[in-house]
Amino acid sequence: MIRISSWRSRRRDHWQREVDRLDPATDHGRIAQILALHEFPWDLQQALSFALFRTYAVPSIGRLLYDTGQFTTDTQKRHDDTVLVLESVLDHGTESADGRAAIRRMNQMHGSYDISNDDMRYVLATFVVMPVRWIADHGYRPLTATEIDATTRYYARLGALMGIKDLPEDYVGFSDLLDAYEAEHFVYDPKSRAVADSTLELLVSFYPRPLRGAVELFSRSLMDQPLLDAFGYERPPGWAVSASRRALRLRAAFVRRLPPRLTPTYARDLARVRSYPNGYLVERLGTFPSTMPDLDDERVA
Repeated sequence: MIRISSWRSRRRDHWQREVDRLDPATDHGRIAQILALHEFPWDLQQALSFALFRTYAVPSIGRLLYDTGQFTTDTQKRHDDTVLVLESVLDHGTESADGRAAIRRMNQMHGSYDISNDDMRYVLATFVVMPVRWIADHGYRPLTATEIDATTRYYARLGALMGIKDLPEDYVGFSDLLDAYEAEHFVYDPKSRAVADSTLELLVSFYPRPLRGAVELFSRSLMDQPLLDAFGYERPPGWAVSASRRALRLRAAFVRRLPPRLTPTYARDLARVRSYPNGYLVERLGTFPSTMPDLDDERVA
């Protein structure tokens, strides 16, 4: 952690100025940490939740997740495992021993299922693109070109270590890939709908019971029409869409006036991550199907 020694370091743009001193080609991991742990922790948590939600609307992905049984019967644990594995990579870095252990755990899980490279590449694209779009629409400021470049490089490196082939070279390439893949593959499937329902029910459960109906409506109000159609969800009334977006604009205006967040915000410390009250080992997170191969280190070498 950088020591804060003067009042000038506490300006609202403290972290943005720190990013400006870094090189996205070599410091993309550090920039990703700054964005996720200091500048936009809540925004990125929401954006990545919606990113994963979008992947269910691709039937080949939604059906696979349904057939595992994990995403409808143990949704909380699957949510927590995903959050904790990805945060371990972010926290320790893709080139560290601990980061590689977390990536290896992901590769072991994915390697036990028949997942196409195209689907894996699309999922990665949601992680690149959706945070940029969410922050542009709802953040207290848009991401800079350096931050977008660093985010793209970070996930491209992660994708390479996951063995994903034919990755786009830049953010525009990921954005185009995402839009084209959704236009071609988004379609209603009852298994995808069941996974989406279970996930939405879990996300709503993070809030006090009297608010859950409003949170469910709020969540659907932030979904675009192709996503609503793919799940067979009813389009929320116009007033709900307007109210939801206005609430996020008000939040952004409030956050804009706050001092920089000097203490990192980790998802593992949030009350909504409930599955491991006594701690966890990254190597034991996730699923362990009986047919899971014993992958070596080649993919993350």
